[in-house]
Amino acid sequence: MATVRITQIGSHIRRQPDQQATLIGLGLNKMHRTRELEDTPSVRGMIKKVAHLVKVEE
Repeated sequence: MATVRITQIGSHIRRQPDQQATLIGLGLNKMHRTRELEDTPSVRGMIKKVAHLVKVEE
């Protein structure tokens, strides 16, 4: 299955609680942390919600 690499580039401080929870759900809770996840519709929805805080590589 295809994977997507996600890197957190924005801080979670002073963000809405649901955005903070989304970052934690993606496995990102510190700056410049990178995770490689399966490319599923649920992961894509989470990325869309915090698109301004993450960098996505195919």
